[in-house]
Amino acid sequence: MAGIHFSFENFKQLLALNMGISDRLDENRAESFTLLYCKFKDVPQEVITQSLKDSLRTSDSVVNHGEDYFFVLPYTDKYGAEIVKNMFDEFFAQYLDSFLLSYPVDGETPEALLSNMQDSVSHFFKDDLNCLDRFTRNF
Repeated sequence: MAGIHFSFENFKQLLALNMGISDRLDENRAESFTLLYCKFKDVPQEVITQSLKDSLRTSDSVVNHGEDYFFVLPYTDKYGAEIVKNMFDEFFAQYLDSFLLSYPVDGETPEALLSNMQDSVSHFFKDDLNCLDRFTRNF
């Protein structure tokens, strides 16, 4: 098991790709994929790398900006994404700040999904996720 890591610059396109695949293949448009945000604060990179190998499927995608990690989990509802998040908590032996949003329920465009993520993380964790500004400015 291991997720595929993408550059942060391609995050918006990665979401658009997953949305397009979901629209084509998922007729009932339930929670087609879940976007999981985790803050891996004070966790050494080698520990993060090992946890990703142990916790993610090859169909999962990872994007990070410093300690802010975003996971695109196809055909995974919020319950399933919470299981992944709990695996990270257990692996690091600490509670991680995290938030879950699903497509299309929580946003039907990359901009809407990322804007909702930014607003939610800011509200619940007082972290502005300014790294997402480049994707949500025109929203």
